[in-house]
Amino acid sequence: MSSFDALVRPALVRIAAPGGGYDPHGDPYWGTGFFIAPGWVLTCAHVVAKGGSAVWRDEPAVGITWEGGETTGRVVLAKPRPATPEEVPARWDFPDLALVHVPDAQAAACVRLSERPPTTPTPISLHGWSRQTGEVRIRHAEGEAHAVDGGALLLRWSLPVEGVSGGPVVDLRRGAVIGVNKGRGRDEGAAVPLTALRELHDVPGGEILHEVLRAHDRHHLARFRSPRGGRTWTAAQMELWPATARGVSPVRRAQLYGRFAELPPPTGPGEVMALVDAVKRRVLHPDYQAVLEADARTWRDGVGLLHELHATQQENRPGTTDLGLDAVLLYAAQIVRHLTDRYGSGPGMEGLQRLEDWIADESGGAHGAVQEEIAGLLDPEAPRTGGADADDATHTDHAGPTGSTEPVGRPAREAGARADVRIEVDAVPWSVPQRYTWRMMLLFDGHTVSPLSGKDDGVTRDHLQDTLRAPLVDALRRGDSGDHLAAVEVVLPRELFDLPLDTWRLTPEEEHFGERSLPLGQRRIVVLRDRQRSHHPPSPEWRQRWRGSEGGPLRAVPLRAEVLAAGSEAHAPHVRRESRMGAYERLGGVVDGSVPVYCGRVGGGDGHRAMDVALAAGHPIALWRHGARDHGDCAEFHTKVGELLAKADSAEGLHQPVRTLRMRVADAEADPAERSEHAWAEDLAVLYDPPDRPPFDDLLQGPPLLGEGDR
Repeated sequence: MSSFDALVRPALVRIAAPGGGYDPHGDPYWGTGFFIAPGWVLTCAHVVAKGGSAVWRDEPAVGITWEGGETTGRVVLAKPRPATPEEVPARWDFPDLALVHVPDAQAAACVRLSERPPTTPTPISLHGWSRQTGEVRIRHAEGEAHAVDGGALLLRWSLPVEGVSGGPVVDLRRGAVIGVNKGRGRDEGAAVPLTALRELHDVPGGEILHEVLRAHDRHHLARFRSPRGGRTWTAAQMELWPATARGVSPVRRAQLYGRFAELPPPTGPGEVMALVDAVKRRVLHPDYQAVLEADARTWRDGVGLLHELHATQQENRPGTTDLGLDAVLLYAAQIVRHLTDRYGSGPGMEGLQRLEDWIADESGGAHGAVQEEIAGLLDPEAPRTGGADADDATHTDHAGPTGSTEPVGRPAREAGARADVRIEVDAVPWSVPQRYTWRMMLLFDGHTVSPLSGKDDGVTRDHLQDTLRAPLVDALRRGDSGDHLAAVEVVLPRELFDLPLDTWRLTPEEEHFGERSLPLGQRRIVVLRDRQRSHHPPSPEWRQRWRGSEGGPLRAVPLRAEVLAAGSEAHAPHVRRESRMGAYERLGGVVDGSVPVYCGRVGGGDGHRAMDVALAAGHPIALWRHGARDHGDCAEFHTKVGELLAKADSAEGLHQPVRTLRMRVADAEADPAERSEHAWAEDLAVLYDPPDRPPFDDLLQGPPLLGEGDR
């Protein structure tokens, strides 16, 4: 028998049609679930789907039986979820999870959820209800989780039996639930890693998951503190905690997570990871940056990425305090300062004071420099030169594990997004119809890449937007930090330069007015870069022209000399086309800070030829119109763009005016005269292509996101 069976059993539920009671033959049995918070059951979506369309119509159609009684629940979140209640999916792809609200089970015992991705191989126990022997009863067995593959946690030595789908998988080495039983194959079983629960944050209504996880942590802190005694999950985890172990003990984590549960939740993974990154740079090395991303959705997820740093780094810090404890205490102090800066410390924020008191009580064992830094973070009068996601100024020298010493008063980084989002698109050679591969990644400080996802067999041009939508939403959540939004840079082959990137939306459906319904270019900086040029080291011309654009001033020059004629090309057919060498001589001879401008498309034809020349001449910035229709206002376009560039003055100053113009052009409710005044800016595209980026070709061979941070 698993040493955790007695803890799991009270949290197990039998899922069936409502009204069956305990009679094992009185109801059609569907599967297993388990309480993760008072009143909330987690199971597989395919288990509750056995209830038919009523389950998906938000009805209390799920029968729940557990040691504490019998009641009904309703499915609140599920992924995948049928498009209509009557639809029956042919298969239930991962994550295959459903969250069921059981309001009559507020006194139910709950399992302990891991805050870390599973580490394999590890011994595990499986738990659930089954009628394999003819009678529905609780079954348990022990085995091993030996790998994570394609989103599945693979199990061996003991396979899930029929009926235990939706039951918990317990890591016997750490004493926490790490997965949900899904099914079995011929030679091994498969479970859904608990980290997939984070995907429910992204379905409609997913914000409720924050409340569920906070209730989970409050429950376990209350059970640990309860004078009634009895074995608790926290006590069981402490039994597994070696007497000589360093790091953040299960008791400390229960106390800390219970206090996190009193705080406003983070706005997204970028907000959590910005603080985690800052802490790792502080305790590991100032230049630290993760190679792979972690999809952190709660404050507790950040602790999961920090509390065991000692396992790989401690040998570099002989005779010092524990690195994991230092990191977690500093992270908690960062959260206090971050939330205080955002919300203040008035009514409704009492949890901040309780967290601050806990940090003060626990920080006595931290490194002296960390203690001093924590004191500065918790002091509301201490100067704050960066944003909530910045590295904090250092008050004293702190020798890191590599022997480096950070200077006193090291300046904080400028506040901003945690990272920008970079999309690279490449043509698949000789494909018919033409197909394009893509890579989605985060770009930190313009130099460090963290790959997220991609597709190597390619998609057609018409399907790029739909294909990239979900990966882009995920990447933006990770790049955004607090009030700071990630920019989007798309690296394209030149035949795709006229893709209307600024008009792309993060949702395909029409929604009420909000951040997801706004086109990208109206809410964020959206620019494109040249893929062909990025394959090679920057030319001297490219570097020189970028320096001129950075320093300014900016001025407009025609991409094609013919555009100098009044009116559109249709009104000046007698103008001779400029030769390539003539254009190269002209564009190569203009003063630094000159920006090629074109009143038309550049993905093909004469505009494409002219863009080739401008890029060969080293120009890092260009503006044109990506719309397909003919334009009769080209003279006005060139005049207005010249005024825009002069006002922007430098490359960096161009972003906000362009975003403002895009909003004004799209304002259908504006005064007609005002709309007409800005009509020239419709379909405005921007090439913004600095040469000071690393060569990405080798880095793109790395693995896609696996859901685990670097450790």
